[in-house]
Amino acid sequence: MPEPFHDSDFEAYLDEALPPEEMARVERALRADADLARRLVAAAARRDSGVHSIGSIWRRHRLSCPTREQVGSYLLGALPDDWADYVAFHLDEVGCRFCRANLADLERRQQEQPEAVQKRRRRYFQTSAGHLR
Repeated sequence: MPEPFHDSDFEAYLDEALPPEEMARVERALRADADLARRLVAAAARRDSGVHSIGSIWRRHRLSCPTREQVGSYLLGALPDDWADYVAFHLDEVGCRFCRANLADLERRQQEQPEAVQKRRRRYFQTSAGHLR
């Protein structure tokens, strides 16, 4: 039997911060159970009325997430060991969707051909020409 839902699950669902499988599980449960749907509406109403917990603020603003630059440094192996351990934990154990998306994007960019990078840089320059001093 699946684990019951907690208010924190609904908060994460509203923030789209759950792993895809868990988002789908919540979605299926909401469609099948009117009481759960009412609990979700109540959670959304609490958020909209300004009632927040420290935990919900922490999760919503992703205060524990490393920056994109830190994720990039992790990818390059340029972080101090303690930071590298934290980023690895955050990516692998916590499974943060936002940071994993950043990592995937940085990995993709790392694999790009130099010609594609030059072409993109040229486009950036051309679109900003005349706007910079």
